[in-house]
Amino acid sequence: MAKKESPTLAGTFFKSYAFSLILIGSIALGSLLGYVLGKRGMALKPLGDLFLNLLFTVVVPMVFFSLSSAVAVMTDAKRLGRILGWMMVIFLATGVVASVLMVAGVLAWPPTAGVNLTPPTAASIDRPDVLTQIVKAFSVSDFGEVLSKRNMLALIVFSILVGLATSAVGEKGKPFAQLLLAGNAVMSKALSYIMYYAPIGLGAYFAYLVGWFGSEMFKPYLRVIALYYPIALLYFGVAFSLYAGLAGGLSGIRRLWSNIIPPALTAWATGSSVATIPTNLAAAEKIGVPADIREAVIPIGATIHMEGSCLAAVLKTSVLFGLYHMNFSDPAVLIQVVGVALLSGVVISGIPSGGMIGELLIINLFGFPIEAMPIITMIGTVVDPPATMVNAVGDNVSSMMIARILEGRDWMKTKLTGTVTTAVQPPAMR
Repeated sequence: MAKKESPTLAGTFFKSYAFSLILIGSIALGSLLGYVLGKRGMALKPLGDLFLNLLFTVVVPMVFFSLSSAVAVMTDAKRLGRILGWMMVIFLATGVVASVLMVAGVLAWPPTAGVNLTPPTAASIDRPDVLTQIVKAFSVSDFGEVLSKRNMLALIVFSILVGLATSAVGEKGKPFAQLLLAGNAVMSKALSYIMYYAPIGLGAYFAYLVGWFGSEMFKPYLRVIALYYPIALLYFGVAFSLYAGLAGGLSGIRRLWSNIIPPALTAWATGSSVATIPTNLAAAEKIGVPADIREAVIPIGATIHMEGSCLAAVLKTSVLFGLYHMNFSDPAVLIQVVGVALLSGVVISGIPSGGMIGELLIINLFGFPIEAMPIITMIGTVVDPPATMVNAVGDNVSSMMIARILEGRDWMKTKLTGTVTTAVQPPAMR
């Protein structure tokens, strides 16, 4: 009997990273094409929009079925409370780490050094009522409105309520619970079909971004980009590896980086944490995060957990301090800056117009004129791709750490020896 050959290192690497390498290659090709075509690359935008639209179409039913089914089959209400409790602790802790890292960066390399910008005159900006916005974020006035990606927090609240009600009615709710579980499985399969188109969609979208927005958008803010992008990528590579290591040791780090590239690239290309939820859930499943944890943490995190936004909030504040010749290095100011960053990235990020509220908070708290609004709004635009990538992947890594806390040291080994998980790539690339 012939001895079965063990897989080679190259074969194992290709098996783990084949689809990610295809996506990276398609993005590189699309970027090159956008550079060559310039603004003519706008013609490729519909191909990218098709991919984005498919993701947005599947995200609402996927969030509903995944979250409601996870809650419906959860027999221990205390476990749900522990998941949500630890989720907020980790969200806040990682937000502080991200904020402090950017504080160190702007102190070491001030983004406005040598820059002489005159704040433009801003049109009158309506200052939204925060309490009204919070109510609108967590609730809608009509059932049809909850089935929209524009109302994700309301959808999450509704999904949790449906799951709790299904669990509470006992035997009568079991058929409906099976329906929710079946819907979750169907949406996961639908995602796997959409991912066949990902190389074309992402490549086309990058061709559009590079060709259409490139020089016009980035030239005035090169120093800001030169600071934010390296720090965001450093946080992405080092901090997330550290968090994954804390969650699962070397195996956790390997599992993270062999599965996280598709959602990371999707987040970078689309600029939407919500659009990344489907691929993020699939990646967390392959990593081995328990269903009830990943299906609660990732959808909620996509709306209220923004480490990339924490980084950006600190940068925006430091830019205004530099332009208006104010002392940014005062310890009391730095504590306030970190607090505002946490509010911007963890608390108000899920509120409608949350970005504007965060920027208004910066302006009002530190006494800047309203004319400074366009400056920090533009900063948010130019740093959006890496910020969204950090936001989305941070949710996945947070779910890993919560699994470690609730399931113990061997959580990954236990889950990976269980049922076969659903892959995010086409079958031929598994």
